Amino acid sequence: MPLVSITMLEGRSPEKKKAMFKAVTEAIVQTLGAPRESVRISIHEVPSNHYAVGGVARDDLDQQLAAKTQGGNTR
Repeated sequence: MPLVSITMLEGRSPEKKKAMFKAVTEAIVQTLGAPRESVRISIHEVPSNHYAVGGVARDDLDQQLAAKTQGGNTR
């Protein structure tokens, strides 16, 4: 019985999550040959203020990206 745990930032719609469940299940069925009904998936949603990349909080990363985009620099 494959058990899949997905950690992601909160905020995605129920429809997006359902689509992800189907796509991940299909990938497991195709790659592992597991019966579809045996695939278990759980989502762990993380608030953006509880997430960081390279020591920088996600909220700060969003602000940095917005400042770069407004300044014409999209890199």
